[in-house]
Amino acid sequence: MAGHVAWSALRRLAVLAVLLGVVFAAVELLPGDAASSTSERGESAADLAARRTALGLDRPLAERFWDWMTALPTGDLGTSARGEPVTHLLAGPFPNTLLLGGLALAVSLAGALTLGSWAALRPGGRADRVIGVVATMAFALPEFVVAIALLLVLSLWLGWLPAVTLIGPGGAPASPDMLLLPLLALAVPQIGWNTRIVRAALADQAALPHVSAAIIDGLPRHRILTHHLLPGALPVVAVGVATSAGMLLGGAVVVETLFNYPGVGAVLAGAIADRDTPVVAGVVAATGGAISVVLLLADLVRARTVGERL
Repeated sequence: MAGHVAWSALRRLAVLAVLLGVVFAAVELLPGDAASSTSERGESAADLAARRTALGLDRPLAERFWDWMTALPTGDLGTSARGEPVTHLLAGPFPNTLLLGGLALAVSLAGALTLGSWAALRPGGRADRVIGVVATMAFALPEFVVAIALLLVLSLWLGWLPAVTLIGPGGAPASPDMLLLPLLALAVPQIGWNTRIVRAALADQAALPHVSAAIIDGLPRHRILTHHLLPGALPVVAVGVATSAGMLLGGAVVVETLFNYPGVGAVLAGAIADRDTPVVAGVVAATGGAISVVLLLADLVRARTVGERL
């Protein structure tokens, strides 16, 4: 099991390294550069040339990427085009994004387990059909569509929740209720995704002989669910939830912008506008690292469950 997990970690680190290389190349292909994007009005050509030299833009892309990657294991994400260390730039927004994504992941898991289990215990019934249709519709909706609908209904029409996030003294949302709309906008599509996964995994387990024997023995439905269905479905559910982590952090960029949430979405948008490669790569490295940790946890759950069966 340890060897499998170690190999998975190395493979994901390699994928992340390739992704970071693509990020460097993609920003390089955008029109303009960090020197011109962050220049002050009235700067001369000589000033721009000096700024390019100071930012290292006169060096080959491969050399800049290598220097950035070799510093990454030490926690050094480089310096932004405006002279601020990228680690300091992300120190406030990234924990806010992790908080929002973590809460949305927990809500998604709870909602999916509840709805998927409810449907699985009533196969072919009205509840099963309705939950299946609603889950498919929820997953098909992009986060920004859900966010706009929530804004219209819960904020503008009913006035229950604030439409935007006000930032408190520490850089976090000023009050907990300001988390609810962005959290729901992220969680609703993932509840739909994971509900279908939970329902399918439980259906596969329900077809096994020991589950049929438990039903024949007259065990209560809740005991069959908790002792016979869910333990076997856990590896599949864990993989689905881990996949949701990537979707949530990706969707957070759009949702944070809509709700003025103080996360990495605004930082990333500004960095792209500035053609600020270290900041863009730093955001990708931080979010990619967080997603890799969740995927590794899913690998551990799956490997342990399979090992217990063997």
